Amino acid sequence: MSHAIFRVARLHRLLAGQLLRRVGLHPGQELVMMQLWDLGPQRQTDLVRLLGSDAATMTRTVKRLENAGFVRRRPSEHDKRATIIEPTAASLALRKEVEKIWAELEDDTVAGLPAEEQDAMIRVLARIEDSLSEAVSRQVPPA
Repeated sequence: MSHAIFRVARLHRLLAGQLLRRVGLHPGQELVMMQLWDLGPQRQTDLVRLLGSDAATMTRTVKRLENAGFVRRRPSEHDKRATIIEPTAASLALRKEVEKIWAELEDDTVAGLPAEEQDAMIRVLARIEDSLSEAVSRQVPPA
């Protein structure tokens, strides 16, 4: 089971990377952009929480997006320790294309699966996610 999940996840990420390359993004960056497009400017710490990331990964991702001209960082007006991440006009121009890419990724992912199998798969994956989340929460962090 674990090996099958690993293989599927690897191939899904590979295909996502190939599709996202069209618009100059890497897998995971589009998730940050989607949050910013949907919710507006966010504190970097909130993006970490929303996406289940870690601070170091989010810092690298935001830096790369900033270098590409897709986001802008600014200090928070309310908390000088916090950084606000906001989408740029250049990123807003990508939104429709990223949505098309996600639709294509979805179509390729479920190609040939009837709707009832897709629904069953979503339910099974949700149960696997719950099981794994529970197992992670039971782990004691190393001292």
